[in-house]
Amino acid sequence: MRATVGDRIVVASGVVGGAVRDGVVVGCPHDDGSPPYQVRWSDTGEETLVFPGADTLVQHDGGEAERMRPPPSPARALTWDVRVSLVESAGSTTAEAMLTPGPDVGSLRAVGHARKDPEDLQVPVIGDEVAAARALRRLADALLEQAEHDISSQTGHQAHVHP
Repeated sequence: MRATVGDRIVVASGVVGGAVRDGVVVGCPHDDGSPPYQVRWSDTGEETLVFPGADTLVQHDGGEAERMRPPPSPARALTWDVRVSLVESAGSTTAEAMLTPGPDVGSLRAVGHARKDPEDLQVPVIGDEVAAARALRRLADALLEQAEHDISSQTGHQAHVHP
């Protein structure tokens, strides 16, 4: 990402439904236009140092017509929740990973197991880690399978998504 003084910075909110901020680059400490940038925000007039991320767009200064153009629509931002529940009993641990993507998409569930070798010391956290990792890996596989199914449904062709 490169910017120069006068360019417009637009930053999508990291929170669903949050405000999109925009401002003008008023300072670039590096001659090559690389970050960070000193930005004056249009909503507060405050100047801050900005290290742009993936949610940031630079609109290069294109004169008055460019400045009059309305800001782009905000980036799509979602939050998906993953909950891992663990049950340990007699040297065996079971983990259930549940993905709740949102109201428009159904939940996905996967289970992972870990069993302690009888010769090993009793360290429950290790069983938790192994069972949770296995459940999360299976959950990731199920999500990729769901994506393949959805792509196939949209395109009419068998899809394969590389893990």
